[in-house]
Amino acid sequence: MDDIRHSIPAHSERFMVQLRRHIRAAGLAYRTEQTYAHWIKRFIHFHKLRHPRELGVVEVEAFLNHLAINGECAVNTQRIALNALVYLYKRFLEVDISNLQFSPAREYRRLPVVYSRTEIQAILQHLPGVYRLMVELMYGSGVRCAELLSLRIKDLDFDSGNLFVRGGKGNKDRSTILPQALIPALQRQIEFVDLLHRQDLQRGYGEVYLPNALERKYPSAGRALAWQYLFPAGRLGADPRSGVCRRHHLHASALAKQIRAAVAAAGVNKPARAHAFRHSFATHLLESGYDLRTIQELLGHADISTTEIYTHVINRGGKGVLSPVDRLPHGISEPGATYCSAA
Repeated sequence: MDDIRHSIPAHSERFMVQLRRHIRAAGLAYRTEQTYAHWIKRFIHFHKLRHPRELGVVEVEAFLNHLAINGECAVNTQRIALNALVYLYKRFLEVDISNLQFSPAREYRRLPVVYSRTEIQAILQHLPGVYRLMVELMYGSGVRCAELLSLRIKDLDFDSGNLFVRGGKGNKDRSTILPQALIPALQRQIEFVDLLHRQDLQRGYGEVYLPNALERKYPSAGRALAWQYLFPAGRLGADPRSGVCRRHHLHASALAKQIRAAVAAAGVNKPARAHAFRHSFATHLLESGYDLRTIQELLGHADISTTEIYTHVINRGGKGVLSPVDRLPHGISEPGATYCSAA
């Protein structure tokens, strides 16, 4: 249950506890809280555990330079660290650290990993049970792995053909397409969840985690089938907020393990990543003629420039260029020919 906010002491004087309390009062997402806490801890350790109040612009610049030069981090990583430190000083400590001068990390354009349709079919054939359905849903709707795992039964609307993503990246809600071909399998999955939920209720459990203050607003909602996770975990666990024993969703590491095994078994010589199915969704829609604005909305991108990266990986490139070698007479590099390295 590492995606549920842990409880923090109400009156602790510890620096990181006070910082987390401030982040929660500001209404930032839990993933943002975790990310900011991580980089602020790294900043403190970089400066030999000195208190941030003893540090300032010079020390912030030194840390950011270290990330770019010695750490060889990506530009987005350095930007996330900067955002964390700006929050720390400007919003939490109320200290001005404007006019920072530091070496920006080198910006590389990384093309996304995309599986072809043939590769996806091969991978799916090596995924067992519910894991195949999970990957089919990622590829069929473009949801992120975390969004997939967080789906509740109520988030599927079979009549309208919509799949609703609640609290996605940036803590935003959106809707995307619900693949019609998956409806029978999804209905069987809901039947399985219903059976499992009834068993949990009979054993005195069955109350699922509810986000924000919904637990107080709707006291009985946590026991309703509609709020149960679509892909529940195989066993119960303790809620880090209250210690109540609940059934959470499957862990991302379990899905990642199955994807790695399936990609290897399928003989696909590309990185085995859950996010690659989201990239494949966008790329294949673009290849099919759908416009970038539609794909942007389905993916939930705030900026269309993020979506434009897929124009660089579609078949024959962004301009439909045919390679000159494809216009040469057949017979070059004939099958069965033997090649040796040049002397």
